Amino acid sequence: MIRYQDMTVADLDAVTAAEAGIYAFPWTRGNFADSLAAGHGAWLAREGGRMTGYAVVVQVLDEVHLLNISVLPELQRGGHGSALLDHIVAWARTHGATRMLLEVRPGNLAGQGFYLRHGFEEIGRRRDYYPARAGREDAVVMARKL
Repeated sequence: MIRYQDMTVADLDAVTAAEAGIYAFPWTRGNFADSLAAGHGAWLAREGGRMTGYAVVVQVLDEVHLLNISVLPELQRGGHGSALLDHIVAWARTHGATRMLLEVRPGNLAGQGFYLRHGFEEIGRRRDYYPARAGREDAVVMARKL
């Protein structure tokens, strides 16, 4: 059974290590620490005592912006991401959100497909949003009504 707990400063070393194993341009420990200090929603997903994933969101009025959602590589495509996203959506609804936004890399077709399957749609692009090997990369902006 997957359980969710609030992310704390004590979790940052494990989260940062996981992040570095998932992404070519990972969030730093400072990025996560800043999110916690700012009071953003941040959770760990655990199964059998083991961290399986994590997520960070920020709420502004009635919108929740999904900043980071990640599942350990060996557990991807096993329903963990869907369960974590469902947890975030439920949290957002209970906090009065009516829409969720996110950015995803244009080349991340698996990520885009995941979000499309969960009711998101492309609403625009952010120019030069992500760091990339050859400078900067645009982001696909997606949204879902809650």
